[in-house]
Amino acid sequence: MSNRTALITGASAGIGATFARHLAAEGYDLLLVARRAERLSALAAELSAAHGIRCEVFAADLTDPAAPQAIIEHAEEQLGMTIDFLVNNAGLSGKSKFVDAPWQELAGEIQLMITAVTELARRVAPGMKARGWGRIINLSSLAAFSPPGESLLYTAIKSYVLNVSESLDMELKPHGVHVTALCPGFTWSEFHDVMGTRDTTNKFPDFLWQQPEDVVKEGYEAVMKGKPVCVPGMVNKAIAASMRPVPESLRYVLGKTFNPFK
Repeated sequence: MSNRTALITGASAGIGATFARHLAAEGYDLLLVARRAERLSALAAELSAAHGIRCEVFAADLTDPAAPQAIIEHAEEQLGMTIDFLVNNAGLSGKSKFVDAPWQELAGEIQLMITAVTELARRVAPGMKARGWGRIINLSSLAAFSPPGESLLYTAIKSYVLNVSESLDMELKPHGVHVTALCPGFTWSEFHDVMGTRDTTNKFPDFLWQQPEDVVKEGYEAVMKGKPVCVPGMVNKAIAASMRPVPESLRYVLGKTFNPFK
């Protein structure tokens, strides 16, 4: 293919960096976004050398409301890049219960994982529609299917990402644009170290965990095939399916049992 361009947020590590490696191998030029500029630059140099693709970086904190517009304007006006493939990967999970968390912390979660995700999709979707081709992967989570727990904001946010992705896919698919909500379960990455939940999550059995390469491979195949929801891994698929018919009273008990903040 003639080089299309992929924008990946949260690209400095974990699933985001794995998406960068996968899409570079597929021949996409890349625009990598994250807060850690040094990591981005090192990854960009690695991928350019390995695959002969153009790989640009833009250091930004997506909890800043001005960041999404700045990213797209930089891509289009400074770099001359048209975004054909968007991976909305950047995310976090609050470290406090809702009533204990400062509002600034909660507002940052909402800005990062709802507002920025929605705005970036809105800023690139019209061009994709006009060109008749585009791909958007929004990182949701297995938590989107899970019972309510004390980490309620994260679960609610990921449910929003799942639902808005399905709706957007329905709107855009007739125009050649596919949107997929990628809903991984426990994935080996820095996420749990950064969030301070590593000790708790390490108690879960090995069969619940996936490698980021497996998550990314399934997510990429899903969006290319036009599947609006991707739950990677057979265990996770079974868990997601089992949550649908669970009575509300039992969902509450399960949410308390598997709450990582306990």
